[in-house]
Amino acid sequence: MTKQPQRKRVNDVKGCSLYNRPSSSGRDCHAPQVIPDRQQATALKISESLKIDTWNVRTMLQKGKLDNIKREMDRLKINIMGISQVRWKGAGVINSDSHKLIYSGRNDHERGVGFILDRQTSLSLKGYWAISDRVVLIKLEGKPLDLDIIQIYAPTSTSTEEDIDAFYLDLEKAKKQCKSQDPVIIMGDFNAKVGEQRMDDVVGPHGLGQKNERGERLVEWAQRNDVIIGNTCLSSRLEGNGHGKALEMEVEIRLNSS
Repeated sequence: MTKQPQRKRVNDVKGCSLYNRPSSSGRDCHAPQVIPDRQQATALKISESLKIDTWNVRTMLQKGKLDNIKREMDRLKINIMGISQVRWKGAGVINSDSHKLIYSGRNDHERGVGFILDRQTSLSLKGYWAISDRVVLIKLEGKPLDLDIIQIYAPTSTSTEEDIDAFYLDLEKAKKQCKSQDPVIIMGDFNAKVGEQRMDDVVGPHGLGQKNERGERLVEWAQRNDVIIGNTCLSSRLEGNGHGKALEMEVEIRLNSS
């Protein structure tokens, strides 16, 4: 199974995607895992196309917000929507009509991350790891390899260094749960600028803005973990998309047999 990035619409500050290389390491982790369904997951079909998106929804506490997101997913034919700032308490999974919502929060209505899957994709869900209110991981069964997706919401510029350190520790926990041979996508709000300068095989030629301190930290982490900051590798232009500043990045991948 290989992945072929086909389309992106990105914002260098908010929307970001990282892709692992085959040599990245994976080790066991003691993060809490939940298997939402007792039946065996249905493996993703060979040559099945998945459309993956990430959206900072600001809050899911508003009445009708979930229904609005589901309508947008259906309209744009999105299979997997990673969401930031869910603001729901605790962690869990719920079914809503033909969609499945996975969320990971804390004991108050702050931050929180999650995923919304369409019905067909949810059949391939093997489980999820609610690492923290900033990091959540899902694993989709595929043939011959599984697909791991991590949704994140990094601390903003007003956060402390302790907050940043804690976030990257959570991200490490999620990454260690992924097998080294499986494709991994890390997406969401890194709240960082990596700049326009190409750097090895980590930062591509299409970054935006001036690299800031948070961007430097992100690049260093990507180098250590042998991943690519994917949205800097494809030429793109910012477009209006009906979501204002909420929808930041769009990726389309294809799962094929090796």
